[in-house]
Amino acid sequence: MTNNVGQRRALLGWGGACLLAGAVWAWAIPAQADSVDVLAQFMKQARSGRADFTQVVTSPSRPGQTPRAKTSSGRFEFQRPGKFRFDYRKPFVQTLVADGQTLWMHDVDLNQVTARAQSQVLGSTPAALLTAASDLQALKSDFKFSPEPDQGGLQWVRATPQSPDGQIRAVMVGLRASASGPELAVLDVQDSLGQRSVLTFSGFELNPVLPANTFVFKAPAGADVIRP
Repeated sequence: MTNNVGQRRALLGWGGACLLAGAVWAWAIPAQADSVDVLAQFMKQARSGRADFTQVVTSPSRPGQTPRAKTSSGRFEFQRPGKFRFDYRKPFVQTLVADGQTLWMHDVDLNQVTARAQSQVLGSTPAALLTAASDLQALKSDFKFSPEPDQGGLQWVRATPQSPDGQIRAVMVGLRASASGPELAVLDVQDSLGQRSVLTFSGFELNPVLPANTFVFKAPAGADVIRP
């Protein structure tokens, strides 16, 4: 059980949860737009979304050791402002829900729920890019945005937190053209400890009508609820 718990925490944890939270984007790219313009267009158009995701978390490299990688997958949904949900299906079942006020994390195997105020745990994280603000200008006090060269058939933008003291070092967003318009293909997040989390998205739906209870979380009967 101890090893499994350690693996689950390596896959997610509060740091990983915040890294994940900024997830799936699709929007129309104006002619001659660079990737920062694309992000600004998204902020105006994308009110909700959902997609499947695969996440690979790689630990910092150490002398004489091969970096360890953990892979997980599941379903992601969001609705601005301030709501998102990650349902992890493999290798462990976990649920992460932000309801606009509280960020809930439920470990099904342990029947344990951790609850924290969103305002205290999200801050300058990728979640803010997706759920918090209504336009790009509102995020510039927390992030610096810059276009990166196209690579691997994707258009890239770098988001760097303005504060050097946070847990995020940089976020790279990879955008791909599709029949219905450009969409987010890759979210590559590096934290201040050298851990890297790469999320790949598929089956993205832009502005779906999500059920009202999508972002409602109730702790299961008998669950141990922790409020740090």
